Order: sequence, then structure tokens, then C-alpha cells
Amino acid sequence: MSAYRGRFAPSPTGPLHFGSLIAALASYLDARAARGEWIVRIEDVDESRTVPGANDAILRQLEAFGFEWDGEVVLQSRRTHLYEAALSRLRSQGLIYRCRCSRREIADSALHAMNGTIGEGAIYPGTCRALGVDPATPGADRLLVAGARLAFDDRVQGRISQDVTREIGDFVLKRRDALHAYQLAVVVDDADQRITDVVRGADLLHSTPRQILLQRLLGLPTPRYLHFPVATHEHGEKLSKQTLAAAADDREAAALLGAGLRFLGQEAPDEARPREILRQAVSRWSAQAVPRRTQVAVAAVLEGRAPGV
Repeated sequence: MSAYRGRFAPSPTGPLHFGSLIAALASYLDARAARGEWIVRIEDVDESRTVPGANDAILRQLEAFGFEWDGEVVLQSRRTHLYEAALSRLRSQGLIYRCRCSRREIADSALHAMNGTIGEGAIYPGTCRALGVDPATPGADRLLVAGARLAFDDRVQGRISQDVTREIGDFVLKRRDALHAYQLAVVVDDADQRITDVVRGADLLHSTPRQILLQRLLGLPTPRYLHFPVATHEHGEKLSKQTLAAAADDREAAALLGAGLRFLGQEAPDEARPREILRQAVSRWSAQAVPRRTQVAVAAVLEGRAPGV
């Protein structure tokens, strides 16, 4: 795993917006600056959120903005056999148990994170941990988490430490509706695709210790991590389909790429052609220049103000 392999992994819930464009841009620049590969993986494991036609729309947008990926585009929905194999390995170690609790029951009895940084809400109190619920009983499969304090060095955010047992609790790997959870799928996919470097938004920063825990339990390598600031609306809401973020218009490709570079603390080339903007940006890429913040308001960047303002 000495050669760099990075990835961009959008969810097909709609077209790319400015926030997801930044994710593509940061991961692409970091990979190409290291003379590495950059692959695209469509994270459609949650079929309930998938929008028909979104896969093709995302790929067309990437092409219009000048991005070129390596190899075949991978769909998570075609890889469920790999997730089941990983679950079986964990189950054979006695680390998986069936949880029959409903969301309401969990909300009523759960503990809550005190530091306000996890963003996970309720912490599962382990209600079904020792009950030996029959695997045939409707419910979710949870990972038994015990004494797991994990730390890693993020390339932008610095040292991150989390007591997974106290701050998260036993987390779901396969949902009640039989869909595999993101935490499991991303770990299996990154290992299977030999990803060496994960570059993504800071909204996933506190998911990383859980993923490292799973990597260790499954005997998988741990990539390097870089979490850049999340793009937010003026009042701190993350740009997303739920907050009505506008689709990235390829007719504005040069301007949006320039804004994305400023957002990431990079110099924006004075160019009008997307591929030339990317080529120059690769040659100037500096991960050290990315703001060490977990979020940045997009309005400030679009108005030409520095991310730190």
C-alpha cells in the first residue's frame, strides 16, 4: 500500500452541490499532487435515499468540471456480499448481537453525548447486549464495543481521540431494514479498493475512530485521514440536499472551482478552462494550507473573504 490511492465517494441523493464539489476537489488534488490514483465510488448502500438518475448526473458533473478518474466506477449496492462476509467474521468472534430495540425505545432509554462534538445524539445503553436475542428476530445487528479508546492524527485537524464505548456505544452494522450501515460498508470498501488516503469533510471526523476500530477487528489496514472544513450556510447548517443546497452549475465551473480552491486555502489560478484550473491547482496543492476548522460558511468564500475570516 505504498502507492497513493484516493477516492471520492458521493451518495446518489441528487446532483453535486458546492459542498460535494469541495469534497471532489480536495480528494482529487491530494491524490494527483502525490502522483496517485483517484477513484470514484458511488455510496448507494442506503437504497432508501437513492434518487434515480443521480449516478449518471454526478459523473456528468465531474466530467464537466474537468475531473478524470481512474478505473471503473464502483457501486456499493453491488458489493453487499463483501459486507456480509465481514459481518460473518465479526460474528464468529462473538462481536455481533441482534438488537430488537425500536428507535423510540432507544431514544427513551439512551444516554447522550456531553461534549456536543459527536453529532450522533443518543448513545445506545446496551439494552440487548446480554439478552442473546435470536438472530431470526426482527432487529439490527450491533457491534459489541468494550474499552475502545482510539486516537489518530488527522492531517488537518490534528490529534483526535474518542472513547468509543462511552461516547458512541455499541453501534449498528446492519440495520433493521436489512441495509448495511455506512460504517461497515466504508471500511470494507476502502480496504478492498486499497485506499491509502481518505480525504473528506469534517462532518465525518468523529466517525473515523469507529472505522479504525472495525479495521482492527477485521485485520484491515488503516489509511491516512484528512478532514477539511464542512461547507455551511450562513447560520451553520451543512450544505446538503436537506438544506436545499443548489446544484453545482457546470456553466459556472471556472468560478466554482476558484471558490472551492479559496475555501480550501489554496491559490485560485486565473484560468477559464476547468481542466487547466485543476492542472495548476495540483501543482500548487498544499494540505498544510487547508484551514484547521471543522466548518466554514460558504457566503464568506463566495464574497472573496478568506476562510478564516
